[in-house]
Amino acid sequence: MVLAGVFRSLRHVFITHHHSDHNADYGTLLLLEWGDRLTTRIDTWGPPPLAAMTKEFLKMSAPDIGVRTRDEGRPPLAPLIHPHEVTHAGLVMKDDLVTVTCAAVEHPLVPLALAYRFDCADRSIVISGDTRPSDALVALAKGADVLVHEVLYAPFAPGEPGSALRAHIMNSHTAVEDAGRIATRAGVGTLVLSHFVPAETPPVSDDQWLSAARTTFSGRIVVGRDLMEL
Repeated sequence: MVLAGVFRSLRHVFITHHHSDHNADYGTLLLLEWGDRLTTRIDTWGPPPLAAMTKEFLKMSAPDIGVRTRDEGRPPLAPLIHPHEVTHAGLVMKDDLVTVTCAAVEHPLVPLALAYRFDCADRSIVISGDTRPSDALVALAKGADVLVHEVLYAPFAPGEPGSALRAHIMNSHTAVEDAGRIATRAGVGTLVLSHFVPAETPPVSDDQWLSAARTTFSGRIVVGRDLMEL
C-alpha cells in the first residue's frame, strides 16, 4: 500500500456532496485504513444518505472484513465508524482542536451540497465543495485565512455550445473570475484554486488560471495540486 501508515491517525471524514468524484472512495478509504491497523474511532460527516451508504458498504465488504477479523486479529470495523448526516447549515462538530461549520451551496441537480469551514487556533480554512457562485459561501468564508474554491475556465467548458452538458457545467460550477470575486467579497487572505473544470482536456495552464483569478482578486492565489502543503 503506497500510503501505508499515512492516515493511521485519521479521525474525521467530511463529504461535501454525493457525486462519484467526491464520494466514490468513501468506503474504500475506511476499509483500507482499517486494513492498515486502524483501531480508533472515525466520525464521518455529509449529506444524506451517508448512514445508508456506510451500512451498505460494510454489508458489501462483510466477507473480507470477516476473514481479516478472524485470521488477522483486527477489531470489528463497523463499531469504529460513526456516520453523521448533515441536513442544514450551521455547526457540524467541535472539539479541542477545531470547530467545523457548514453552509448549503448550490450545485444543481444535487439535493444538498455543502461547503465547510474549519476554524483552528492558528488559522481558518474554507472548502467550497462544488457550487455555482453562492452568497452563503461568501458569508461562511468571511475573514478566513484560506478559501479553497472550485473553478471553471469558461472558454474551455466541456460540451458543445448550446448542449445540455455545456448548460449543466456552466450552471453548476463557478467561473474562475467569480471565485476571485467571492474571495474578495469574503476578505480572505489566500485563494486556492481547486477542482479544475476542465481538468485535462483541453489543458489550462497554471498561468491561465492565475491570470483569470487575478482580474478579480488581489490577494495571494495558489493553483492547488494533490498533496500540496501551504
